[in-house]
Amino acid sequence: MTAVTDTQPPADTTAARRLPEVRSITGLRIVAAVWVLLFHWKFTPLPDWERVRAFLVPVTDSGHLGVDLFYVISGFVITLTYVEKMGRRPDLRGWWRFWWARICRVWPAYAVVVVLFGIWLLWRRSIDPTFYAYQGVQPDLGPWSWIQQLLLVQLWHRPDFDGASFVGATWSVSAEMAAYVAFPVLALVLYRLKRLPWWVLVAGAVALMAPAALRSYQTGVIYWDYSWLERIFTCFGAGALVCLAVRKLQAGPRSGELAARWAPRVAWILVIECVLVVGWAAGRPYDRFAVVAVLFPLLVGALALTDAGPSAFLSRPAIVLGGRISYSVYLVHVPVYEIFWTFQKEVPQIAPGGPWTSFVVPNLPIVAIGLGWVLWRFVEEPARRRLRAVGRARR
Repeated sequence: MTAVTDTQPPADTTAARRLPEVRSITGLRIVAAVWVLLFHWKFTPLPDWERVRAFLVPVTDSGHLGVDLFYVISGFVITLTYVEKMGRRPDLRGWWRFWWARICRVWPAYAVVVVLFGIWLLWRRSIDPTFYAYQGVQPDLGPWSWIQQLLLVQLWHRPDFDGASFVGATWSVSAEMAAYVAFPVLALVLYRLKRLPWWVLVAGAVALMAPAALRSYQTGVIYWDYSWLERIFTCFGAGALVCLAVRKLQAGPRSGELAARWAPRVAWILVIECVLVVGWAAGRPYDRFAVVAVLFPLLVGALALTDAGPSAFLSRPAIVLGGRISYSVYLVHVPVYEIFWTFQKEVPQIAPGGPWTSFVVPNLPIVAIGLGWVLWRFVEEPARRRLRAVGRARR
C-alpha cells in the first residue's frame, strides 16, 4: 500500500528516528547526482566517442536540472522528517536542534572537499593567476572568501553563482543551507497547510514550479539574477507540498488504497513524460529543458506512494546505497573533473586524441562515484554520528 519501509530510518532527531525511510526517494537521489555528473562530464574532450556523446546529448545537456530534482527531494524529505516536530508552535530549542542536525549532515564532507580543493586552487593560482578554476568568473581565494565558503554563505549576497564557490557545483549547497535556515518558519506554515485537500497541495506544488519553466520555455534562458534563490525555494517548497499531499492520501483508508493502486502507473507515465520532454527540448535552439521540472514534484509523490513500478527499481539495495552516497558524489565530481582537465594539458597520454584518453574519460564519472563512496564511508557518516553524539551529550 505504501512505499514507506522501515529499513533505514532518518537519523536527525529523536522523533525522526521513529520515521521510516522512503527508499525509492533515497534511490532517486543517485539518479539526480549522476544526471549532474554527466552534465559536467560533457565538457571533457573525447574525440573517439563522438557518436556516443551525440546519443547522450539530451541527458548531458539537461543535467543541470539534477540540482532542481535534488531540491524537490530535499523539500519532501525534510518536511516528512520534521514538520510534525517543528510545525505545531515556535520552539527555539527545536530550531537549534534542527540546524545542528543539518550542519552535522552537510558540513563535514563539504568542509573536507572545500579545504582540499581550495589548496589545489591556491597552487594553480601560483602558476596561472588569471585562470585557475574552470569557471567563467574566477573565485576569490582571500581570507574572507575562505570564511564564507566554510560557513556556507558564499552565495547569499550574490545574484549569480558563477565564481561564488571554490568547488563550482557547491553553490547549490550554499543555496540549500539558506532553505534550512528558513525551514523552521516554513514548517509553521506547512503544518497548517496540511489541512488542505491533497489535490490542492499538488496543484500548489506544480504552480510553484511553473513560472521558471514558463520563462525558460519562452526565452530559452535558464539563469538570471537570483535565479538560484527562486530555484531553491520553489523546488524545496514544491517537494514540501507534495509530501503533505502524500501523507494526506495515505491517512485515508480508501484514498490510500486507491493511491497505492494507481501510483505505479502514474509513476511510469511521469518517467516516460520526462524522457519525452527532455528529448523534445534537446532539439530546440535554446535551452528549454526546465519545462520538465514541472513534473518533478509529481514524480516524487508518485514514487513515495508505492513499492511497485519504478519504485521497485529505485528501492534496490545498490540503488539505495547510491542515494545515500549521492551527496558525497556530488561534492567530489567537479574536483575530479577539474584536476583531470588540468593534467590533460600536461600529460600527452590523456590529452585529446592521446592513447589513454578514450578509456580514461568515460570512466571519470565512475571515479567520482568511487571517491564519493570513500568520502561518505570515512568522513560524511562517521563525522555526522560523532557530531550528533556531541550535540546529544551537551543537551
